[in-house]
Amino acid sequence: MKESVSAVFVTNTSVFFIKRQNYLPVFPGYYATPGGKVDKTDPDSEFGSDIWPKSVRPQILHALVREVKEELNYDLLEAIESGEVISIDDIGIAITPEFNPYRFKNYYFKITLTHEKNFDLDANEAEFGEWNTPVGLHEKYKSGRVLAVPPAITLLKTFSENPHHDKPIDMSLPHDPETEVPMIESIFGVRQFLPLSNTFPPANRTNSFIIGDERKLLIDPSPKDEAELKKFLKSVSKIGFDSIFLTHHHPDHYQFSAQIARDFKTGIELSADTYERIKQQSGDHYFEGIAVTIRKEGDVVTTSLGSPVKVYEVPGHDEGQLALAPDSMNWFLAGDLIQTVGTVVIQAPEGDMRKYFATLERIIELKPGNIIPSHGIIIGGTHKLEETLKHRRQREEQVLNYYLQNKTVEEMLAAIYPGLEAGLLPYAQRQIEAHLKKLREENRI
Repeated sequence: MKESVSAVFVTNTSVFFIKRQNYLPVFPGYYATPGGKVDKTDPDSEFGSDIWPKSVRPQILHALVREVKEELNYDLLEAIESGEVISIDDIGIAITPEFNPYRFKNYYFKITLTHEKNFDLDANEAEFGEWNTPVGLHEKYKSGRVLAVPPAITLLKTFSENPHHDKPIDMSLPHDPETEVPMIESIFGVRQFLPLSNTFPPANRTNSFIIGDERKLLIDPSPKDEAELKKFLKSVSKIGFDSIFLTHHHPDHYQFSAQIARDFKTGIELSADTYERIKQQSGDHYFEGIAVTIRKEGDVVTTSLGSPVKVYEVPGHDEGQLALAPDSMNWFLAGDLIQTVGTVVIQAPEGDMRKYFATLERIIELKPGNIIPSHGIIIGGTHKLEETLKHRRQREEQVLNYYLQNKTVEEMLAAIYPGLEAGLLPYAQRQIEAHLKKLREENRI
C-alpha cells in the first residue's frame, strides 16, 4: 500500500483546503488538504527541531516538507525557523478502504500558523485554495457544494466542534465489514452504498444510493447473493427509503430489487423499456404484487437539499437507461454511462454507439458539478466524460481506417486490442461492431 501525507494548515480561526483539478487521475474535483505520495527518495534523517512529532518516522516528515514546497511553494523549514509555524501535530492516519482502487495510508499533520498565508498553488494540482472557518467549510459541505473523501469530512466536523483539536482523530469508515456494507457520503445528501455485486470485471461492486429529502429513493439495489443482501439491508435500513428506482435492466443493477420491494412494501420506478426487458429476463411474474411506476424524461421524483430531482433519458449503454439530477446540477447520477473502474460496454441489442455519443455530448453541455457513476467513486466535473468521448472518437477513426483497408472484424480485433485476455475478446468485438453500425447509420461507410 502506498503512503502519503496531508498538511492541514490552520490558524486560530481558520483552516486551509484546496479543490483538486477535475482532470487528476486520483480524487478529481475533491476538496482536500495539500499533500501527496511519500517517495522512496525522501530521506530518513532526523530533524533537529523539537516542533516535529516524535511518533512519526523521519521519511514521512521529509515527504511533508517536500509536498508542501511542491504544491504551495511554501518552505516549511524556513517558516519554522522564522517562528511562523507555532506547532506541528500528528492528528491521525487514514487508510483508504478496500473498495477504492486508489489505496493509501495517509498521515495527517495539523500545522498551526501565526496568520493566514497566501500560498502560491501548483495550478496543475489545485483549481483553487481557500481559507475558511471550519464551520464555514463544513456548512459548505452540508449545502452540497463540496465533494470530499470521508477523512476530510471527519476533519472538518472535528475542527468545527473544536478548532484547537490537536490529538489523533479516528478517521476509519464507521461500518462493521462482517455485518454491513460500506457507506460514504462524499456529497452531502447522496449516500453511496457499496455492496459486492455480480458485475463485469474488473469492477466487483455496483453502487447503490439513497437520495431525497422527505421522499427517499433507493437506487439500484443489487448485492451479489443472500449473504451480501443481509449486510446491505442492515445498512440501508438505518436511513430508510420510500421507493426503489432502477437505472436500467442489467442484472447487476436490479438483482433482489423485487424481493426488497415486497419485504419493505415499496414500489419500483423505472423506464418502460427497462420494465419490459426485466420481464423478458426474469419472467412476467417478477413484478407481481409490486406497484410499478413508469418514469420518463422530465419527471420529478424527489428533492435533494430542496432542489427538484428530475429524470433524464440517457440511452447508449442501454436503451432504457435513466439518470437523475437535481435542478441545481450539483450532481448527475449517470449510471453505467461512465465508470471509474473498468470500461463501459456498448453492445447490441440494448446498446447503441450513436446514441451513446449523443448522450455524452448532452451531459457535457449540462455542465453538472459532479458525475456519479454506478461503478467506482464520484468524480468532479465532466472531464472524464469529455476524455471518454474523445477516446471513443479516436477508436471510431481506427475502425473506419481499418474498414477502408478492407480488414475483417476479426482482423480489426487483433490490431486494436493486441494481447487482450480471451474472456474479454467477445466484448471488444461487439464494441467494433457497434462502431461499424454507427458509421453505416451516418453514411460514412
